Amino acid sequence: MNKQDFDILNALFSASYENQRLLAEQAGYSLGAVNRSVRVLTEQGYLSKAGQPTERAYEYALQYAPKRAIILAAGFAARMVPINLETPKALLEVNGEPLIERQIKQLNAVGIKEIYVVVGYLKEQFDYLIDEYGVKLVVSNSYATKNNLHSLRKVLKHLKNAYIIPCDLWCRDNPFRTRELYSWYMVSQKQDADSAVRVNRKQELVLTEPGKIGNTMLGIAYLTGEQVDYIKANVERLCADHRHDGDFWESALFERDRMIVNAKVVRADAVIEINTYEQLRDLDGNSDQLQNDAISAIKNTFSVDSDEITNIQVMKKGMTNRSFHFTCKGRDYIMRIPGEGTDQLINRRNEAAVYETIRDLHLCDDLAYIDPETGYKITAMLPDARVCDPENESDLIACMTKLRQFHAMKLTVPHSFDIFGQLEFYETLWNGAPSAYRDYKKVKERCLSLRAYIEEQATEQSLTHIDAVPDNFLFSGDDLRLIDWEYAGMQDPHVDIAMFCIYALYDREQIDHLIDLYFENACPKQTRIKIYCYIAVCGLLWSNWCEYKVALGVEFGEYSLRQYRYAKDYSRLALAEMEEI
Repeated sequence: MNKQDFDILNALFSASYENQRLLAEQAGYSLGAVNRSVRVLTEQGYLSKAGQPTERAYEYALQYAPKRAIILAAGFAARMVPINLETPKALLEVNGEPLIERQIKQLNAVGIKEIYVVVGYLKEQFDYLIDEYGVKLVVSNSYATKNNLHSLRKVLKHLKNAYIIPCDLWCRDNPFRTRELYSWYMVSQKQDADSAVRVNRKQELVLTEPGKIGNTMLGIAYLTGEQVDYIKANVERLCADHRHDGDFWESALFERDRMIVNAKVVRADAVIEINTYEQLRDLDGNSDQLQNDAISAIKNTFSVDSDEITNIQVMKKGMTNRSFHFTCKGRDYIMRIPGEGTDQLINRRNEAAVYETIRDLHLCDDLAYIDPETGYKITAMLPDARVCDPENESDLIACMTKLRQFHAMKLTVPHSFDIFGQLEFYETLWNGAPSAYRDYKKVKERCLSLRAYIEEQATEQSLTHIDAVPDNFLFSGDDLRLIDWEYAGMQDPHVDIAMFCIYALYDREQIDHLIDLYFENACPKQTRIKIYCYIAVCGLLWSNWCEYKVALGVEFGEYSLRQYRYAKDYSRLALAEMEEI
């Protein structure tokens, strides 16, 4: 039997062959196709001569009938900013009903009670589903770094006769049935230039050729029969290779240029994916979750309604914060939302005071709003902006000139940035846990020994950026701005040179060259050694900062290792240079 035969057999479980037109409509095929399939099914013993399903047909249907469901709900849903900071995507409400509850109710309606929900981000918010609906929660700890292929791996033993369902879908009608006779993957009739698959004439899902348009992939599937073992093996194989950490679970369905399961095509409006704030607003403009603090701040700042806030897009996650882009009143803006643990690291009132000091000096991006309590910040987006390339000589000259001009202003604010105090403070955030580095105490002691020399040489303080790293210098045409003043305060301005170097992961030759650019080849020996001291101490400072953030689940890769290495190498170098003079 082929897909057409199965579809017509399935329709005959609830319709009469006598009404061929109704049967054709229900099965989705022409009258001629219905007649051909009925003939095949009769010959194979699945239908009686009267066109009724036989005992063999019922046995077959029972063997492949749906028994369970897996809902994939572990992800962070970055595109759902700013709602995702408070609510996991599965719990978004449409017409007062959470998406995942609608899915569970639709499953229950066809007799499926065995439901596994793979959770990760904000997993605690799903606990009530155990009591309300008897579901089983399966925790994925890799949701922050791996895609839902790895979520599916957590439930491989439950794959047989199971629906696979992404949590971000709203289904107008119930897409689940009491009987399924083969494996399928759901796509929409809607065309999608970004889709990986298209439906061919044989109702197969084949890879979309370059430049061609495919069918919108919806993510719902039913898995049964011999395909299950293939998919299980494929999931294990892909998950063992880190190159597939970012794969969607559909990767396991492919064999060469096509999926091993049939296509199930639905109307464009039958299943709606909710990936963004605007998609939720389009589906349910009255959803309570649209009334988000960040959106309210935008509405109040620009005196607009929420539907005037458009083109909301998540931006690359930074080390400290999350940001998203939006358009309002014909101009593009960026909203900064503080990240995990930043309330411990940054005084937002101090940051607001810095912006008040510099906002009209053409130093920073154009500020539209800042909340000294929450840290929410809105700035105008610089057109065609790019960050400094720390390997580009002309960029470096421009950045050091800008930094020198800023320092020459000798601006003041009521607070300072105490490097040594912050170093100790970040260490307290470890809550008594030891450093991950075995020689930390020895390295820290050596860095602290540099304090006397620093205080002797650092004779003048003014407003210092502190985080003057290449990524915070933005070029927009002939304009150059310095952004992200969260850590700024009174300090020796030469700290900014050290910070640029250690973020750019410079070696000594590059560090000395940057110092020469800033001082226009006139840096005193004692000042150069002082900057080496700052490189050591600030390296340890950010290493301690990284150790705290890692405990919160944030990973920095090489950056954290190199910061600790700066503390070790440049504390030795600074002490050696001091001895020479």
